[in-house]
Amino acid sequence: MADEKRFDNEEIQKGLEDFVDRQLNLDFSLTESIQTKPNPKKPSEADFDIIGYSEDAYDDLKFDLSTDRTRTDTYDKKPADRARADSYDKKSADRSRVDTYDKKSADRTRVDSYGKKPADRTRTGSHDQKSTERTRRDSSTRSRRESEREKEIKQSKKQAKNQMAGKKNKNSKKQNKKKKKNGAAKAFLVFLAVFFILIFGGIYMAVNHVYQKMTYNEVESMAKESYKDNGVVNVLLIGNDSRLGGDDGRSDAMILVSISDKTKTITMTSFLRDMYVEIPGHDGNRLNAAYAYGGPELLMETIEYNFDIPVHRYALVNFEAFANLVDAVGGIDLEVTNEEVQLINGYLMEYNQLLGRNLDYDWLDASASGVIHLNGPQALAYTRNRYIGTDFGRTERQRKVLAEVFKKLPGAMMTNSGGVIDGLFPNLTTNLKQNECYKIALGGYKIVGYDMVQQCVPMEGTYSNATIRSMAVLQVDFEANKRFLKETLYGE
Repeated sequence: MADEKRFDNEEIQKGLEDFVDRQLNLDFSLTESIQTKPNPKKPSEADFDIIGYSEDAYDDLKFDLSTDRTRTDTYDKKPADRARADSYDKKSADRSRVDTYDKKSADRTRVDSYGKKPADRTRTGSHDQKSTERTRRDSSTRSRRESEREKEIKQSKKQAKNQMAGKKNKNSKKQNKKKKKNGAAKAFLVFLAVFFILIFGGIYMAVNHVYQKMTYNEVESMAKESYKDNGVVNVLLIGNDSRLGGDDGRSDAMILVSISDKTKTITMTSFLRDMYVEIPGHDGNRLNAAYAYGGPELLMETIEYNFDIPVHRYALVNFEAFANLVDAVGGIDLEVTNEEVQLINGYLMEYNQLLGRNLDYDWLDASASGVIHLNGPQALAYTRNRYIGTDFGRTERQRKVLAEVFKKLPGAMMTNSGGVIDGLFPNLTTNLKQNECYKIALGGYKIVGYDMVQQCVPMEGTYSNATIRSMAVLQVDFEANKRFLKETLYGE
């Protein structure tokens, strides 16, 4: 037994010596490694990891870990109470590590396992409560953080994708709406184009038809002059007292019809026939003498010369045309006094005699007064009255009748266009050209909305009664009336 025990002691002694040799060799190897490799490669986490890694440990050790090795560390703790063994496999990225701690019957074991990828690893640590009085469990791995990060990235991508899809849907809806709107707009424009083609075509045909019934009388001196001046169309409406249906006789009515785009008005300006004016190429005389001397052309020149208003177009109508126009619109309603009723019946006698009818044809009740419905011949007789209110009263009655006719004319053209055309235009003479009539007709939709204004020249307070060369005339302040016309017709 003594020999056997001695042998055991020898074996133990030898083991201790071997351990010392190995330890010395290890120290030598560490020292040599540090001397021969002053700038060692910094080990990666896959190459070198005991339980953790720190820069201080790296600076202290600085040895080469590129070879296959087995390492045994012995720690001294009153007295050498634990041993630790680390085992690394050949591939530094794939390794298993086992730490065994011995403390009086090896009362605890710790196992660390690392996955192949350093970013995906799981670490579990268990400590025996007896030696450390604690238990610890860690599960804070990169795999979980990376997984959560990947989820966040996926969610972000999904949200971005949904947002893009939403934007595309919105854009698509907007584009569809825009296409629908564009389609509707195009359809509406096509409709308008067709509508206006039909309207313009109808207007052109109507103007052409009407124009053929009128009598065109060119005024050579004014043929090149524009029918429109500074946004205003001036047409001198001349009513003569011819009993033969021609342009003979006197100018019983001289009304300048001005259609102004500037003031948005249709203004009827009566020029009193008794004004004493300068007549180009003739001595001074009453205004209506200009018509007797040179017809519509000289009358237009006289008005332009004395009042500085361009007048290059006219329309001449006789008794019959005037009466027919009133009948074509269905007659008019006017406030009439009993005295006016008596004079209407008197003028009707002359008119009936010209037409070969009974003298009392169309007579009004001799006791009538107030608002009375007048037909064409009765309205004509009403406008010819020069005994009540002098020439101012007569021109005012003329404008009243024309204003009522103009109000009813659009409706009459819809219901009785044939009566209007056949009753008026065969008895009308003008120097308006066909294309000018066409342009005026195209603007009819605007003209209907214009205000109707009535006035006369000379205006009140700008004239005086006088006798010149044995003629009872009106002396006029021409400068005041020029300003008046510029303001009311042109808005100046």
